[in-house]
Parts: sequence; structure tokens; C-alpha cells
Amino acid sequence: MYKQWNITAVCFPLTGLQRGSAYKQRHQGKMTFRKVNILILVLAIVIFLLVLHHNLLGLSDFLKRDVSDSSPLGLQPIDFIPEAPQRLTDEINDQEIPVVITASEDRLGGVIAAMNSIHHNTKSNVVFHIVTLNDTVDHLRAWLSNTALKKVKYRILDFDPRILEGKVKVESEQADSIKPLTFARFYLPMLVPHAEKTIYMDDDVIVQDDILELYNTPLKPGHAAAFADDCDSTSNKFAVRGAGNQYNYIGFLDYKKQTIRKLAMKASTCSFNPGIIVANLTEWKQQNITKQLEKWMMLNVAEELYSRTLAGSIATPPLLIVFYKQHSNIDPMWNIRHLGSSTGKRYSPQFVKAAKLLHWSGHFKPWGRTASYVDVWEKWYIPDPTGKFNLVRRHSEINEAK
Repeated sequence: MYKQWNITAVCFPLTGLQRGSAYKQRHQGKMTFRKVNILILVLAIVIFLLVLHHNLLGLSDFLKRDVSDSSPLGLQPIDFIPEAPQRLTDEINDQEIPVVITASEDRLGGVIAAMNSIHHNTKSNVVFHIVTLNDTVDHLRAWLSNTALKKVKYRILDFDPRILEGKVKVESEQADSIKPLTFARFYLPMLVPHAEKTIYMDDDVIVQDDILELYNTPLKPGHAAAFADDCDSTSNKFAVRGAGNQYNYIGFLDYKKQTIRKLAMKASTCSFNPGIIVANLTEWKQQNITKQLEKWMMLNVAEELYSRTLAGSIATPPLLIVFYKQHSNIDPMWNIRHLGSSTGKRYSPQFVKAAKLLHWSGHFKPWGRTASYVDVWEKWYIPDPTGKFNLVRRHSEINEAK
């Protein structure tokens, strides 16, 4: 009996331990489940914070890039769309080709047509740097974002006309012809500060070949820019050289002025057309080209050095002086000009079709009434979705179109 009682007494505490162990296991299970939930919650919070941090860094970089791109000259970046067009993803040249073009309100249709022609004739990574005035920004952005150009890479820059104070003398009879954006090409390194090379082009052009070929124009050592000479053997062979001697320096500069004579530049030297420029920005900055151009602008204000029968743009004379015998040449087929004058009417359809770039230089523009080969230009024109810009056409042209 004693032994049985002893055994029973020993059995009771064993049963109590088992119950405690079971309770402890259940309690530990609940604790483990809670810990797992807490761990999952912590991980979710960490992931959220990492994503938020990444997005904030991206925004910070974007803002820093915008701030760093702004310049003391008032060339302020306004808009930039970095996404590459979908159609270029299969075969794309990663080399970025910066193209600078000016956009004034009354010529905005020209900018759209030029951009569209470049975009559709290349697979290269083109980025447009569109220089405009503040009152044109909204109209330009609406036109780009609501048409086929919405996927084009572009950057809008606001050009501050105060940059030109003291550098441009405005005569009463020339007030309408002098536009601030005409001088934007003088400030190329400020417009594309991180590029080594760029293309500048006027807004009255159409590109019919791959812009990469123009970008790859070779520049001689020490040359900061390449232009198309006015004495080349292509477009100018159709031109009639008349009053104003508009194919040489005397047509742009007043050789009666001692300051000009001291430069020892031959008056018969062939001029060049600055509507298309391929610029080596490294050389441009090293040679301080912008400061040189500004110097001659200010000297003209003081001494009136430009020809009184100025044959071309008021921006041309300073460029002719600074780049006298110090520029490389663009393939003439990359600047077939005079389509905005009577000369353009002498071009054959075959010649126009073979041109790599058509330039409506002259008084008549393709969005107006009397320019040559407006049908070629209009092929690339995209109507303004806002309805503000309209082509000017003669009744006869409208009837022919119908």
C-alpha cells in the first residue's frame, strides 16, 4: 500500500507539469504569431519608407538639375520630357543630339513643322532645346502635348530680352524686324550647358534626311562652328547676284568705318548663312565666342558698323567678324536656302527632293502666301490644336487643295 501511495503521489506532480507545459506552448504559439505579424508590419513600413526615399531623391535630383541648368543670363529651363519615344526603342542611337531652335509666337507653326520633320527622319536620340519668350510657353506646350509630338524629347527655355540691353541699337524703321530670339544663337553654351556639340537651326526649315549626318559634320581643329557658305555651288547657282552684294562681307559691314578696315578682312570674302550652325561648344567656351560676339554688338551700337543696306539678319555681322576664316563648312545640301525669295522658284522639283535640309530664308515664309514649295513644308506641318495659329493661303491655293 505504501508503495502504491508513493507512486500515486509521484504521478500527481508529473500531471501538473504536463499541464503547465501545454499552457506554455499555447502561450508561446500566440507570442510567435504576434511576432510574425509585427515583423511583417515592420517590413512593410521599411519598404514603404525606402520607396518614398527613392522618389524624394529622384525629385531632388530633378530640381537640382533644373537649378543648375539655369544661368545668370536669364535662360531659365521651364519644361523637360525625358521619356524616349516608343518607336525608337528597337533601334536607337544612344548618342544624344541636342538641337537648339527658337520659337516666337508668330512663327510657332514653323517650329512644329521643323521638329516633326527631324523626328520622323531619324532614329537618333534627339533632344530639342526650344528657346522662347515667356508669353509663348503655354501655347507651345499645348501644341506639343496634344499632337503627335507629345513623345518627343524637349526642353523649353525662357529667353530674357534684358540680356541684350546695351547690345542692340533699335532704329525706328527696324523695330519690327529686330527680334530678341534672333540672338539666342550667340548663347549656345548657356542653352545646352552640358553638351560638347550642338546644332542650331532657324524655325523656317524642313529636314529631309537623318539629322545625325549633320551632327557628324567634321570641324577642323580650333574651329568652334561650321556654316554653309553663301558662295557654294548648289542653291546659290540659281540666285541672281544683285544689289546689296549679299554674298560677301561688304553686304553686311560698313567698310567706310575705320574699326572695320583695321580688321583687314577682304570685302569680297564670301559670307555664310548662320541659319544652320554645327557648334563645337568646347571650343566655343575656350575661345569665349559669346563675349566676342557681344563685344561687336556693343561696338555697333556705339559706331554703327553694320552696312546700311544690310542684306540679311542683324545677327549675321558679328558672326562674320568673329568667325572670319575661322569656321568649317557644312555640306551645302544641308542648307538649301532662298526658298523664301524669288530664287526658290527656280529650283526644280528633283533638286528640292534631293535636298537634305530646305530653308525658307528670305521675306516669304511657308506658312504665308507666296513662298516656294509650300506643299513640301505643309507635309510636315501639324495643325494647332488650340486654333491660335493658322496658315495664310491664297484663295487659288485653297481651291486647288479642294
